[in-house]
Amino acid sequence: MSHDTPTTVSTGSLPGHDDVEAALDAAYERFRDLDDGVVVEDVPALADADPDLFGVALVDTAGAEHVRGDARHRFTIQSISKAFVYALVCQEIGHDAVLERVGVDNTGVPFDSVLAIEHDEGHPMNPMVNAGAIAATGLAPGESRAERWDFLVRGLSRFAGRDLAVDDAVYRSESQANQRNEGLALLLEGHGRLSGDALGVVDAYTRQCSLLVDARDLAVMGVTLANGGVNPLTREQVVDAPIARDTVSVLTSTGMYERSGEWLFEVGVPAKSGISGGIVMVSPGKGAVGTFSPRLDDAGNSVRGRRACSHLARSLGLDLFASRP
Repeated sequence: MSHDTPTTVSTGSLPGHDDVEAALDAAYERFRDLDDGVVVEDVPALADADPDLFGVALVDTAGAEHVRGDARHRFTIQSISKAFVYALVCQEIGHDAVLERVGVDNTGVPFDSVLAIEHDEGHPMNPMVNAGAIAATGLAPGESRAERWDFLVRGLSRFAGRDLAVDDAVYRSESQANQRNEGLALLLEGHGRLSGDALGVVDAYTRQCSLLVDARDLAVMGVTLANGGVNPLTREQVVDAPIARDTVSVLTSTGMYERSGEWLFEVGVPAKSGISGGIVMVSPGKGAVGTFSPRLDDAGNSVRGRRACSHLARSLGLDLFASRP
């Protein structure tokens, strides 16, 4: 498959600074008091999150930052880490080698489903559900658990432009209830689809999900993908442009779990969510949005975050499928 670096992009520019500020003001004020959804209860360390927290951030490809509300409140990255680990391992071992291990099609089933493995002879369908994400984490290079973890945390920190740290309480809480992920890993190992020891890979996956970020960090990580793999704040090329493109394409079809099709229809911008209440939304060539609000819908997506993303997509021209003469 040809993977030449693109020389042009199909997107235009964001509106001016004042228009972006006004759009963030409107999104924050309009949805800050929305009380639909519930805080996740499956993980005890996440269950006591303040349901009233709400932050919105946007960072454009020039590095300009716009933040509102609780955009600097830290929470664990959870499943949003899947997108960036996928990019890191694609950068390390190549597009085709990762594709052989982890597919790119939507499963149509919940994120922790075993069916997604068994229906395809042990081949995980995509890296945004747990089975595929565990397989992707297993591709991290290193001779030991410590070396593989160092690769992951350094890479995720480069996306964020700062050193990220693990929330030990969340890590311990999730580790104590990890039987389903361990079962997925052992099943993958039995099918020959997992590199490294299964339980060690699950431990690394749990640690990566327990890294602390805020909504502004998510926007920085997302804009790095939107900017051809270059972090616009540090100016570091974190991954190559074709790898950034691959990652955004996977987010487009699978980033919001079984609601990915509905998300594209209603919002029209690649995105990834996590059960702690974060969402990152990536607009190629323009910028990225990070949101945080712990109230989730029944698919595990932040209610306020979804509404804010939809508003910003329409008001700032981020929708990939919208056009005008």
